Amino acid sequence: MLLTRILTVVTLLPFFVGGLFYLSGEWWAIALMPLVLAGAWEWANLAGFSSRNRWIYCLLLLISALTILLTGSDPLSPVIDRAIFAVSAIFWLGTAPLWIKFGWKSRPPILMIVTGWVLLVPTWLAMVRLQERPWLLLALMGIVWVADCAAYFAGHQWGRRKLAPTISPGKTWEGAAGAAVAVAVYYGLVWHFGFSLHMPDLAIPAAVLVAVLFPLSIIGDLFESWIKRQAGVKDSGRLLPGHGGVLDRIDALTSTLPLAALVVASLLQRG
Repeated sequence: MLLTRILTVVTLLPFFVGGLFYLSGEWWAIALMPLVLAGAWEWANLAGFSSRNRWIYCLLLLISALTILLTGSDPLSPVIDRAIFAVSAIFWLGTAPLWIKFGWKSRPPILMIVTGWVLLVPTWLAMVRLQERPWLLLALMGIVWVADCAAYFAGHQWGRRKLAPTISPGKTWEGAAGAAVAVAVYYGLVWHFGFSLHMPDLAIPAAVLVAVLFPLSIIGDLFESWIKRQAGVKDSGRLLPGHGGVLDRIDALTSTLPLAALVVASLLQRG
């Protein structure tokens, strides 16, 4: 399984990085659309929608994303962007932790429709807007990737105490601690020397941002695990060999990238 996971990453990562650096903003946004649609289909499946309603849901999310894209030149576009990112931040900082803590099991269709939108559209928009600074986007995504890999290996090596046994039995406190250490090292090597030394005014905001994004990445992971448990499935899909579905791969990105994009947009406006 580990070899399959690695091969999938090695195969897809060059396409992702190539698109990130060499596609124009519009084409990059369009290139990410299949991921949004795949995630929407998987979410609709987890929500228990019928086959017909899954297609309708995917179409609605596609129309929503295209509308945002087509209004990108509007003077109000930055305000709309920050509003969308703020909605995501409120969900992940407030609603999602409570959802996990109290184990909410009620899943009315309207709630699942809105939640799926909050997970997918702001994440897509964050990746679109942050493409203007591709190294920054990679560094932000690196927080999630480093945490995920470190938690996996630390958990397998030293994991004893379950982090959330009723939600995701495979996750442990030791894995989370290993991830925290790895992210701290990653911050020192990449963020401090790569960004903070060249932009000293951003040193403290960058440190605070990384410190907030790390626990949020865990919340994103646990939230999707809870939704899958309620749906009675192990993976959200089978699109990515060794990883499961698109939601399985971007769960922690949905909880971190929109907030990061909101902070970056606010700092740029202030600057």
